[in-house]
Amino acid sequence: MDIKLDPSRDDLPLMANTSHILVKHYVLDLDVDFESQIIDGTLVLFLESGNRSRKKSGSTEEACRSESNEACEFRKPEPCHVPVADTRTSLSQMGYSDFAICGKGERDTSGKDGNHDNQEQTYGISSSKHCCDTGNHGSEDFLLVLDCCDLSVLRVEEVDVAAVPGIEKFTRSPKLTVVSELRNQIVRELVALPADHWREQLDYYARCSLAPGCGELLFDTDTWSLQIRKTGAQTATAFPHAIRIRYRTKPQGRSVTWTSDQSGRPCVYTMGSPINNRALFPCQEPPVAMSTWQATVRAAASFVVLMSGENSAKPTQLREGCSSWHYYVTMPMPASTFTIAVGPWTEVKPETCSPSDLAAERSLSLSEADFRCAGICGHMEYPCRFQNPSATTQEIIPHRVFAPESLAGACQETLLQLLSPCLSAAHAVLGTHPFSRLDVLIVPANFPSLGMASPHIVFLSQSTLAGGSHLCGTRLCHEIAHAWFGLAIGARDWTEEWLSEGFATHLEDVFWAKAQQLAPHEAQEQQELRASLRWRRLQDESRNSPEQLQVLRPNKEKTGHVSDSGSSVIKHGLNPEKVFMQVHYLKGYFLLRFLARRLGDDTYFSFLRKFVHTFHGQLILSQDFLQMLLENIPEEKRLGLSVESIFRDWLECPGLPQKYYICILESKEVYKPR
Repeated sequence: MDIKLDPSRDDLPLMANTSHILVKHYVLDLDVDFESQIIDGTLVLFLESGNRSRKKSGSTEEACRSESNEACEFRKPEPCHVPVADTRTSLSQMGYSDFAICGKGERDTSGKDGNHDNQEQTYGISSSKHCCDTGNHGSEDFLLVLDCCDLSVLRVEEVDVAAVPGIEKFTRSPKLTVVSELRNQIVRELVALPADHWREQLDYYARCSLAPGCGELLFDTDTWSLQIRKTGAQTATAFPHAIRIRYRTKPQGRSVTWTSDQSGRPCVYTMGSPINNRALFPCQEPPVAMSTWQATVRAAASFVVLMSGENSAKPTQLREGCSSWHYYVTMPMPASTFTIAVGPWTEVKPETCSPSDLAAERSLSLSEADFRCAGICGHMEYPCRFQNPSATTQEIIPHRVFAPESLAGACQETLLQLLSPCLSAAHAVLGTHPFSRLDVLIVPANFPSLGMASPHIVFLSQSTLAGGSHLCGTRLCHEIAHAWFGLAIGARDWTEEWLSEGFATHLEDVFWAKAQQLAPHEAQEQQELRASLRWRRLQDESRNSPEQLQVLRPNKEKTGHVSDSGSSVIKHGLNPEKVFMQVHYLKGYFLLRFLARRLGDDTYFSFLRKFVHTFHGQLILSQDFLQMLLENIPEEKRLGLSVESIFRDWLECPGLPQKYYICILESKEVYKPR
């Protein structure tokens, strides 16, 4: 089936110039307003010039790429007439209602059409199609480009981090006379703090995010990006390293879903795909822009705020009817993995605590002792659980379950009983849990898939509860597998989705068999049946979908390549048909099943644990996995396998290579391709 695709409609642009400057940390301060279906507030970015990452454990820093000299031409901004609420608004200014915003002071009064968003322009700034001057006759100010759409950006300003009390400890060169250089030096020192200073680092990020502004920055938007510059700052090094963006989402924003839960109460959640989080906050979407974050979210007291965060946040009452929730993450990850859900969820608790759950809680308290890097990990420095003895032996991480009130009983009977055995099974197969805790949320009925995994939180469809323990268990195992493949180990090029979905599909069978404590022959029978069903599904999909969408590595030798600025496109990322396809799940699954059968389970899973230990906290391409696999298996088991042959037969052609089907399925008489 050959259907001509339109790249201008089907490909998703990643606009951020990550080769020149990287966001290292986001501080979000947000209010959720169910009445207007808007999230608004401020976002503070802490930046690092050049494509450098923090010191790696046991390795030297990566070299810096050249800095930007992009030439852009902006008109001088007119005086700003948009009043902006101070982030330290006193509580006496707050208003509240059950389903409305709470926690803000002065609101923007510019009106619905007075914002600077992805279709409009204010402040006298030229339209983005005229802003960049690539010749030598215009100004040569550095341009920070962020991925952004469906947002109203109200104000952008530099943050005076030098005004924070006690910040002088981060000034190594007190003789600096240029204040802007001093501010940038403070941020450079702050983002470079060692992993065992993570609490201090988060504290100073929070303090700096509340510092006063020290000058508005010029900005403009187009369909997919927000562009920011400072007059006279001609390089990424000279550009402000701490900036504050005042913005608001739009009800129709494609990153945010406003709906009602199964009990009829309003709620909101983020899906991430297909445009990721750029309609939730301006960010750097390319996976290479791995960052940490912390967020404070205010909502009516009747709501629960869940988020990608290491801490099991509890609400802080600001005043009657209004609460604040705070989460943070210290493991750098792509901004696309950030997730938030706000609704009147009910926490579903076990009637009695099992000994294994109590042991998990005890292990958690011990794991806070020391995260000092021991020089054994290949990722940038952060408080890594793989280097914490108590974390490595923690079979079951602390977990919570949230659901609409009407589904709490079903969760009590099914989901809650499955979490501990599934988490324990995953640890038995892959070892250390990459994340310290897990929240599971039963999302509203309009959720478009069976599940979605994000750092520290999993969304599950209500459909998994209706299917009994088998459907719920297998889907739960699939999402738990993403903690390793998709989150702790991510794809450097998003077109290689099989590195996430193929692994999770293959591992869900293995985890689920262990969680059920099946005998080996029972596990094999169950897995063969599932393989048969998947084979037929893949055959049907291969016959009825465009061949271009069946390729696991569509960019072929250009996979992972970006422009000089770091921008790129995700091939077919916006194609509506791709959302319903399973090829990355199924074809990736059969490739891994083929490799496991060729090597034998003991050899394959021993290698997989080694691979996880080597690449956690990093981004990979297909060749990273395949090359390490072939280097770590006995010569007699390779039998002609090579990276090139796997690319040719599995990753760069449509359909499934028919010559491998006997190795993939047990019975060729039953499963022979039609």
